[in-house]
Amino acid sequence: MLYFSRAKTFGILLLCGLGILLSLPNLAARPGFWPSVLPWNQVHLGLDLSGGSYLLLQIDTKAIQTQDLNALVDQTRQTLRQAQLGYTGLHADPANDQVLLHPLDGQAPQALAALKKLATYTPSSSSPSVTVTQAADGSIAIAVPHATQAARNSQAVDQAITIIQRRIDGSGVLNPSIARQGADQIVVQLPGISDPDRVKTLIGTTAHMTFQMVDSAAAPSTVAPPGDELLPMTGNPGQKLAVYSTVAVDGANLENAQASTDPQTGQWVVNFTLNSIGAREFADTTTANVGKLFAIVLDGKIIEAPVIREPITGGSGQISGSFTAQSATDLALLLRAGALPAPLNIVEEQSVGPELGADAIRNGALALGAGFVFVLAFMAVFYGLFGWFANIALVMNLVLMLAILSVMGATLTLPGMAGILLTLGMAVDANVLINERVREEVKNGRKPLAALEAGYKRAYGTIIDSNVTTLLAHITLFIFGSPPVRGFAVTICAGIITTIFTATVLVRLITSRWYISRRPATLPV
Repeated sequence: MLYFSRAKTFGILLLCGLGILLSLPNLAARPGFWPSVLPWNQVHLGLDLSGGSYLLLQIDTKAIQTQDLNALVDQTRQTLRQAQLGYTGLHADPANDQVLLHPLDGQAPQALAALKKLATYTPSSSSPSVTVTQAADGSIAIAVPHATQAARNSQAVDQAITIIQRRIDGSGVLNPSIARQGADQIVVQLPGISDPDRVKTLIGTTAHMTFQMVDSAAAPSTVAPPGDELLPMTGNPGQKLAVYSTVAVDGANLENAQASTDPQTGQWVVNFTLNSIGAREFADTTTANVGKLFAIVLDGKIIEAPVIREPITGGSGQISGSFTAQSATDLALLLRAGALPAPLNIVEEQSVGPELGADAIRNGALALGAGFVFVLAFMAVFYGLFGWFANIALVMNLVLMLAILSVMGATLTLPGMAGILLTLGMAVDANVLINERVREEVKNGRKPLAALEAGYKRAYGTIIDSNVTTLLAHITLFIFGSPPVRGFAVTICAGIITTIFTATVLVRLITSRWYISRRPATLPV
């Protein structure tokens, strides 16, 4: 048990040295001599330590349902039109998550057969996209199954998380935490932000941009003519324009957007580029509508409605208005990141000031330092030289734990600091078990070498069993716990791994080197 080959000794020392190197980034700025092959990763401070904002967002599933039903209405209309079948009363029924219509007399069987082709299957779901049934009164109902709608909502949440991540990354916020919670909620933690209102606006804006033709023939009215919709102007909400409901070009075909200044006017503008599909639609629309107003609509508000002077065939354009540098940059960021699948509502919001974060760091560091010193003192007083061996391993345990968290890019929170302190206590438990077993073997009359061998051998199984059990428990906490609980679980899991190494390997190596060099007649326990 106390024999270590040169290769094994070298491997242990190399691992300890690597741990020291990987933990150094948390103590200073990156020096110029640092090898490029070694990562320079740091443990990031969480919201409760560095200050920032916590947002709990909920996606509007009703809006998703409305969008899907409206799309289903359009699909139904096109399907029946292609089949040259007549109908009446086509409308969406959100209460029952279905679309209803009445086919003309004698055409019900053909309509039913044509509409059943709308039902499709995806590899990830055994439920059809829609179900088509006919009632006793002859009406046809095209319903969306609950499982299909639930899958659609889940997909929308995943899509929203991706878009939020893009927006936050583009805004310059470092180390954000974005996670799903429940079926339709998203938790966003933004540590250290200086302008929370701007970031909230970036996150909450749907950013669905469309290009729609203005109905110049529509008379000023408070009611939109059939086939039109009245939309307010961004700069003047009281002024509304009637635009055709049909979208000429969808912002989903946007490929890039950048904020810049117009060289002629010096005003801030947003230049955009469309993909091949959008460029073709844009060219067709502008070619057929020269001299007419073309509205650029963002989230139901008209940014501007310029006159089409000539066909635009290059697939690019410019959005101008009363932009500042910040608003133009934010709009370009929103357009690049893409539109949210549905509006997001802020359910809960918490802000932590940097002063509170500094107090938390100071108090947490004080508790961690005090606990560490007390543990070192306890081991030195109760176990003498062997206690100091355990203290050396305890310091290395802390270093290795910090190295693992740094490589993971983990975020340290107050629960995480508590986890580190608890890990140090657990590490001491392992050394206490070993030293007590050695002490019992000495009392039973064993020679020093035999006592060391027996003490480590008999304590080894208990240490492994207890730590593996604790590791499994905290893995479960990480899987099912909330973000603060996960931070606690991560530090405990990392600490258990380092504890097993330092308590059962590193302390044995130190003890072995000491025994070989001294050959003591009695053990100082």
